[in-house]
Amino acid sequence: MDIKQLKYFYTIAEEGQITGAAKKLHIAQPPLSYQLKSLEDELGVKLVERGSRNIKLTDAGHLLYKRAKQILSLTKSAEDELRDFVQGTQGTLSIGTVSSSGASLLDNRLSTFHDKYPFINFEIHEGNTFELLELLTNGVIEIAIVRTPFNNFGLNSILLQKEPMVAAMSRDLCWTDKNTIEIVELKDKPLIFYRRFENLISKACENYNFQPTVYCKNDDARTSLLWANSGLGVAIVPKSAIKLIGSSDIIVKEIISKELSTQIAIIWPKTGYLSTAGKNFLNLFLDT
Repeated sequence: MDIKQLKYFYTIAEEGQITGAAKKLHIAQPPLSYQLKSLEDELGVKLVERGSRNIKLTDAGHLLYKRAKQILSLTKSAEDELRDFVQGTQGTLSIGTVSSSGASLLDNRLSTFHDKYPFINFEIHEGNTFELLELLTNGVIEIAIVRTPFNNFGLNSILLQKEPMVAAMSRDLCWTDKNTIEIVELKDKPLIFYRRFENLISKACENYNFQPTVYCKNDDARTSLLWANSGLGVAIVPKSAIKLIGSSDIIVKEIISKELSTQIAIIWPKTGYLSTAGKNFLNLFLDT
């Protein structure tokens, strides 16, 4: 007994006659009658009582009709699910993010993606850039969302718009009423920043003939902001990262400098597997 035979039998039962079933299935009547007889012989039971025009299901026929309906329904569901999976409309997408990219991920792009692909689930891995690059290389995640600078060897990337770095501080450490500051104003200030930005910040300060006073280096933009909010120093973070700590009394000053800027990058390996769901996710950023 196979799916084809079940479909033939189910259609016969639904139509109540072999002639009508043959028309619906677009096959000739004799082959359909033969398939029904073969199914009865294989199962060793009589499935229908044949009349001059119509057929009537036996008790065994009613049982098989019920099961055939369930099986055919499950078969269709499986076909639909596999089709959806191939088309990237169903499944689980594993991506990695650095903490400072979270605000950019959780914007209208993700809402748009969810509206279009409501049956795609996410598995999120958070870590620093080096950890995410390793997960990407090992195939644990398909896509990573990181910040420049990073080693892009062997990677495809989509770079989002550049954004400035900002100085975030408590009211006690605030030295100006202006909304923007020059790099030179950071001289002798206790700075807190994500370790990966150390070279970027140091070079920018050196261009203004001073060495930054480093109070704390860490691996998470949220840590920088929380320490700054506690009055321990001045955090240097990407502008969008401010959203990570939600409501606070922290004061933010944009740093006027082309050198102190960063970009979010969506990266994936040049070689290796990328699911259709992953490709659909990347399309969110291609027109940015």
